[in-house]
Amino acid sequence: MPSGPGKFYRVAIVGASSLLGKELKQVLEDRNFPASDTILLDESVMVGTLTEAAGAATFIRALEEDSFEGSELVFFAGTAADAERNWRAAQKSGATVIDLTGALAALPNSAACVISSLGPTPTPITAGGNGCVKRGVYSSPPAAVIITCTLALGLKALGARSACIFLFLPVSERGQAGIEELESQTASLLSFREIAKPVFDAQVAFNLLSRYGEECQPSLSDVRTAVARDVASYLADRAPVPAIQLVQAPVFYGYAFAAYAETASPVSPEQFEEVFTKLGVRIGEAGDTSPTNVSVAGESEIQLARIERDLNVADGIWIWGAVDNLRLAATNAVRIVEELIADSGN
Repeated sequence: MPSGPGKFYRVAIVGASSLLGKELKQVLEDRNFPASDTILLDESVMVGTLTEAAGAATFIRALEEDSFEGSELVFFAGTAADAERNWRAAQKSGATVIDLTGALAALPNSAACVISSLGPTPTPITAGGNGCVKRGVYSSPPAAVIITCTLALGLKALGARSACIFLFLPVSERGQAGIEELESQTASLLSFREIAKPVFDAQVAFNLLSRYGEECQPSLSDVRTAVARDVASYLADRAPVPAIQLVQAPVFYGYAFAAYAETASPVSPEQFEEVFTKLGVRIGEAGDTSPTNVSVAGESEIQLARIERDLNVADGIWIWGAVDNLRLAATNAVRIVEELIADSGN
């Protein structure tokens, strides 16, 4: 990915018709990313769908052998299977790969990146031994991992001895199928009809779930295991790894979450605000309504309410927050590339 003054990049988005792919395209436009061309790619069922990119009409194209020709940046935002099948072709074409599916996180040459001022920035793209540009593979984790890592880094700076985090998942983490199932179940229950359960194999409407039905894959336990693994891998020795629990909530979009921690000494609201503001988190003012999954829609930042002291534990604190899950994940992926461009001298 060579750089230079006024450099523009040819971008490809695999999974362009997915919820995350659509959000990624929007974030690129909203942040005025220097894209000379944006190629939208997806499975054959979506091929030919008319859409727009950067204000111009375009079509979603099929994934083919030469789909990545000329692309300098390839985002994988659809299925893990698409990423696994096509990342080598994207890299072979000369593109830098940014994976949002989690499929490439375990690759030896993949760098997991959560962009924050207290965490590491991506490793810059460097020249290989033969003088050619070395193309990287970067993993941009899902919202649950970004939330947990950000909270862990902030709590470490506040002197937390231990912490636990409860994450309330929206059904949009399961893509359009999750959205449609919650909508269908809600309508059926209100009409006293039998509900359909092809995605969660359980009643998700008007309900909180600590586990899905037996036929649901991946299970909620599998999701929790993946989040815990990725958090531990990213934090390494940067911060203590918190305890993590996931609950499926009957909401369409946006994570809500609660965290509890015990600190070595009392934490003031001013200390709390200073630490988390440095991490790019928005803190509510005194008297503000606490953030909700509805109030954060369309916002890129994690939003937190003011800290609350525990009523029984002297140095115990509670944190409540919310974030637009799709917007956060897409923004983190785009910021990875922005950091790479800045570090490469553009």
